[in-house]
Amino acid sequence: MKEKTVSEAIHFRRSVRIFDPEQSIKSMVVKKCIEQASLAPTSSNLQLWEFYHIQSKDLLKNVAKVCYNQPAAKTAQELVIPVVRVDLWPNRIQSNVDYIKNSNKGSDEKKIKGALDYYQKVIPKLYKGTSRLRGFFHSIKINLDGLKKVTYREVKTHDLRVVGHKSTALAAQNFMVSMAALGYDTCPMEGFDSVRLKALLKLPKKAEISMVIGCGIRKEEGLYGERFRIPFEEVYFKK
Repeated sequence: MKEKTVSEAIHFRRSVRIFDPEQSIKSMVVKKCIEQASLAPTSSNLQLWEFYHIQSKDLLKNVAKVCYNQPAAKTAQELVIPVVRVDLWPNRIQSNVDYIKNSNKGSDEKKIKGALDYYQKVIPKLYKGTSRLRGFFHSIKINLDGLKKVTYREVKTHDLRVVGHKSTALAAQNFMVSMAALGYDTCPMEGFDSVRLKALLKLPKKAEISMVIGCGIRKEEGLYGERFRIPFEEVYFKK
């Protein structure tokens, strides 16, 4: 099959609720689309995500159960589960620091120092505020600073969780568009028991599941009607 253009893939992508059990998909193709998901933009390039590619029949059945056996999970050939890992920020900072040091030898030293200071001083100050008490006092300081100058204010624990989920959702969209480009279908699901699903995946306490994505080939009855969107004029504002 000829790969679709980006525009074609976006228009082809639908949230398919029922997948065809007679049509299989290739796990290596799904894995390649997950690789493309990891190329999504991400806040400060921290890449606070993981992707769980479910292929085991037993695990597929158990995951479907904690997704209330909704058809998009029950009929999926495979599942992909993007997981938010804000707790991995120290590791991701170190990975960025190592990359900057190893890949910029002979480059502008001032520019390298600026990048290293960002990862070694600025970002840790922000993410160390992820404990509730520390985050509360940090946010008070930030808002006081904001009385005098332009200030980044989203520094509380829940703010950083939102940052992690936003980046992971961008990656999930990359994945679904990549799948669509190759003629594969997907359905993102938010309806699941997060505690039971984390237990099935053996995730640590601080990990958070962004969504569960069913993968397969659509059955026509798997599209619940024509695509509906609010008129573009209602959501587009030129200033």
